[in-house]
Amino acid sequence: MSDSAFDGGAAQRRAPGLRARLLAAIALAVLVGFLTAWAVASAIGPPIFHAHLLESGTADPVVNQHAEAAFRTASGLSLALALVAAAVSSIIVSASIARRIERRLAGVRRAAEQVAVGDYAARAPLLGMGSEFDELAGAFNTMAADLAGIEAARTRMLSELAHEMRTPAAVLEAYLEAIRDGVVHADEPTIEMLRAQVARLTRLSHDIALVTTAEEGRLAMRRARLPARRLLEGAAAQVVGRAADADVRFSVDVAPSAEGALLDADVDRLGQVLTNLLDNALRHTPAGGHVRLGADRVGDRLRITVCDDGEGIPREHLPRIFDRFYRVDTARDRAHGGSGVGLSIVRSITEAHGGSVSARSDGLGRGAVFAVELPVVTDRHGAGGAGGTGS
Repeated sequence: MSDSAFDGGAAQRRAPGLRARLLAAIALAVLVGFLTAWAVASAIGPPIFHAHLLESGTADPVVNQHAEAAFRTASGLSLALALVAAAVSSIIVSASIARRIERRLAGVRRAAEQVAVGDYAARAPLLGMGSEFDELAGAFNTMAADLAGIEAARTRMLSELAHEMRTPAAVLEAYLEAIRDGVVHADEPTIEMLRAQVARLTRLSHDIALVTTAEEGRLAMRRARLPARRLLEGAAAQVVGRAADADVRFSVDVAPSAEGALLDADVDRLGQVLTNLLDNALRHTPAGGHVRLGADRVGDRLRITVCDDGEGIPREHLPRIFDRFYRVDTARDRAHGGSGVGLSIVRSITEAHGGSVSARSDGLGRGAVFAVELPVVTDRHGAGGAGGTGS
């Protein structure tokens, strides 16, 4: 009883369809028009007819009364028949229009149902019933295309993430199995190797969390007045040793126009941006190469460049170089130990500071240039005061 009562209640509460609503609205409009026309005709017609009878000179009251009764009957009947015919015609036309709208909207409904179950290739047909309906279909199709792109990116990200985790996890499993079977001893080199694999997994999870937080606009930052020179010197100090170990020449070139530039920035976040770019340059620059960190002032923006004369980037890969997990050469980059999200972190943090980042390369073997542009703030108290505000 309860199930049937529930179903009956749900059916009663179900809102009427578009056709029923449209027909009801048309019927209400026709009824209002019918009553209005009847009231106006009843109020205006008889007095006018009576005035015309008096002007005609007819003095017989019986004749006048009969004529006025005939007029009321004829006009009332004619008006009623006309209004009924108009109502029937309106309902027929409205039903036809409602059926056409309902049939056209069925395509949009089917497309929405397909998208709801994950078929993002579904598209709503243009309704051809005015710009408003076509704009609705266009907006729906744009939404479906965006969802398709998001789903493709999500699938690719999960696939790449699984691949990234598979290698260190497999190494850990193999070595732990070997240690348990007594094939490998848990000596210091083995422990260090296992620790390196765990560190790789930890770094990957940290990088994914960071880039996701930044792209969602939830990246916490502690901003302060920061001299550009201090930022560059901090980044250089972290890579100069690694550059020497790799036999790569490293230099810093700050233009006079950028010497006193100030940034409103999180020093740790921007330091990570430059560290990631410099690490990327060192990974792809062979021994004997040169990596240069530079800065100059371009209007109200500070442009920081990281240049190398290493492996370079093919032109077709440049538009996607900052995508998560995107690699120009998958085997090569995994061999170098990158997590695949370093450049995504660079873009996310840079954009969170109101800046932009770009990459340029003349092709393989011709090096690459990464440029970060950041807004410069005006120091009203002189360079010394700005230096004192840094954290």
